[in-house]
Amino acid sequence: QVQLVESGGGLVQPGGSLKLACAATGIPFKIYTMAWYRQAPGGQRDLVARIDNFGSTDYEDSAKGRFTISRDNTKNTMYLQMNNLKPEDTAVYFCNAKLGMSTLTNHWGQGTQVTVSS
Repeated sequence: QVQLVESGGGLVQPGGSLKLACAATGIPFKIYTMAWYRQAPGGQRDLVARIDNFGSTDYEDSAKGRFTISRDNTKNTMYLQMNNLKPEDTAVYFCNAKLGMSTLTNHWGQGTQVTVSS
C-alpha cells in the first residue's frame, strides 16, 4: 500500500522558515519524480516545486530563490525548505509521487497546513 505522509507544517510569521517533509512507503522511491503542490482556500492545486529521479529541480516562479526542494533516497523522503515566507504562501501543501503517465503510479499525500501570519 502506497503512503505519502507530509509533516512540518504549522503557523509561522512573515519572513520565517519552515521545512516540510514527505515520507514515502510502498513505492520504489528513487525512480519516482517527487513534487510539492499547494492549494489555498478556494483555489486550485498548483505545482510549487519538483525533483526528478536524477535530482533535477524546477520551481514555480514565486518559489524561486526562497524554497529548496530536495530528496534523500536512503530515507525515501522528500523535503521542502521554505524561507522568507509570505502570507500568500498560506495553503495546504501536498506531496506528490509520479512515475510515467498512468494514474496507477500517481500518488498524493493528505496534505499539511502552512499558515503565514503575524
